[in-house]
Amino acid sequence: MAITENVQEGYVSSETHAGVTTIEFYHPQSNAMPTLQLEKLAQAIHFAGTHDETKVIVLKSAGDRSFCAGASFDELMQIKTPAEGEKFFSGFATVINNMRKCPKFIIARVQGKCVGGGVGIACAADYAIGVEGADIKLSELAVGIGPFVVGPAVERKIGTAAYSALAIDATMWRNSDWAKKKGMFAEVHENIANMDESVKRLANTLAHSNPEAMAALKKVFWQGTEHWDTLLHERALISGKLILSEFSKNAIAKFKAK
Repeated sequence: MAITENVQEGYVSSETHAGVTTIEFYHPQSNAMPTLQLEKLAQAIHFAGTHDETKVIVLKSAGDRSFCAGASFDELMQIKTPAEGEKFFSGFATVINNMRKCPKFIIARVQGKCVGGGVGIACAADYAIGVEGADIKLSELAVGIGPFVVGPAVERKIGTAAYSALAIDATMWRNSDWAKKKGMFAEVHENIANMDESVKRLANTLAHSNPEAMAALKKVFWQGTEHWDTLLHERALISGKLILSEFSKNAIAKFKAK
């Protein structure tokens, strides 16, 4: 079964084979995330979680340079009210919450750089496999906001000290080895072929494991995050207000001009 949802110039596709559902997203701007793309990704994750044929999910993006560039700068520039801002950032909240509540394990295949919301999505996966060159950066403070929505997922995965370092030094890239040492990546491979072989091996192993045991184990792993349904949307309101500042508008314009 294969489903493809076109989103403006990008897409979200979903394909199930032998118990493994592969969800792929793409956007021409380094796999950035506009609202519609976030909605389609959240829907695909929710559907796979309720789909009996799905035993495990592989989350990936297209191309070989960027896993996800985070929020769409084009859309951020168009936000005019706090309500519009909250709606946009709630898109990331819904994706992370759907990943958290999905009863199937989610393996993130991280083949390139992660920025902002992309770091949050990778951290919300149950098991992330990266490649050398999959550097990470939480760039939100550099554009006048902060990683409020994705912060809980990042902090849960790598700890408060490492999360704080990423959030505060918002212009500095951390390499994939740093991310592995902090716990974001369970594995880092020297090339994409080796990474894909590891993703395939683990996905096939989990596809033949006990679904009830995996669902129960995932519930244990995520214990204590039940309040995220409210928390992440409250955080979206913070970002939604800050993105209206003159500082943010000017900073985004500078980034787009580069």
